[in-house]
Formats: sequence, structure tokens, C-alpha cells
Amino acid sequence: MTDIDTATVTPVIDGFAAQLVQQIRAQDTHGSWDRKSDMDLLAPFIVDKEARRALPIIGDPDPDTLWRLELFYGCLCLAIERQTGIMVSPMMKMSHEGFGRMVLIAGRLVVINKSLRDVHRFGFDSIAKLNAEADKFIASALEIMEKFPAVANY
Repeated sequence: MTDIDTATVTPVIDGFAAQLVQQIRAQDTHGSWDRKSDMDLLAPFIVDKEARRALPIIGDPDPDTLWRLELFYGCLCLAIERQTGIMVSPMMKMSHEGFGRMVLIAGRLVVINKSLRDVHRFGFDSIAKLNAEADKFIASALEIMEKFPAVANY
């Protein structure tokens, strides 16, 4: 039996994180990220507590951070749409200080309504936490859509 060096083992990317990687790759129109691994593409979404504390919250949010935020919620829209067949659209309103709101809308139904604070620090502790948070959002959206199908299908 051989010992496995845990530092060289790449975490398994599945669930929502795998869908997020697909969306990131779809945004790469010039092939710049073809040589990057899936983990390299997800790395900016993984921000542990220490790294989060080290990020400054003064000034405008970084455009890359806003792009990741939009990508995450856009991918949620696609995941919900795949399960329901109903188109879901994201809408974000953000102040220059990093505070705002993200809503996901199906028909005339708001299926996710999320206040955003400190978007400078947007990220998840791990891929498992990213998947868990996405699964919570998706389950909540599906529950609301099942409760008000006429509004979601309007």
C-alpha cells in the first residue's frame, strides 16, 4: 500500500462547481484559459477566512470580483432553468462601496433576493461550501417556484 501525498491530490470538482467551471470556460472566447485546470479557474472563488480578512474593503469593488459575483448568480439561473424549464434572469444593483442586491427572476416571480454586503470579500471557504451554498439557493428557488407556478410561468 502506498501513501498518498494529500498536497498533490486535486479535489474532485462536481455538482454546482463543475457547472461554474463550464460557464467560466464558455466566457473564454480567445482560449486564454484552455491550459488552466478546473481548480485554477475556481481558485478565485475560494477565499478562506484569513484571506478574506486580509482583503481591503475600502474603495470600489474589483471588476474581477464583480464578474465572479455575476458569474456565480448567472450559473444559479442556469441550474434553476435546467431543473424547471423556466428561464431565470439575474439582476444586480451595486453601489460603488460594495453593497447592493441581487435578484433572480423567473417570469414575474423573484425566486432569489439576496442583499450583498462587502462584495470585496466574495468567496467561499471551500468547493464543498460553494456547492452547499448553491444547493441552498437552488432549493429555495425551486420551493418558491412550486408554490407560485402561475407567476413563475407568466
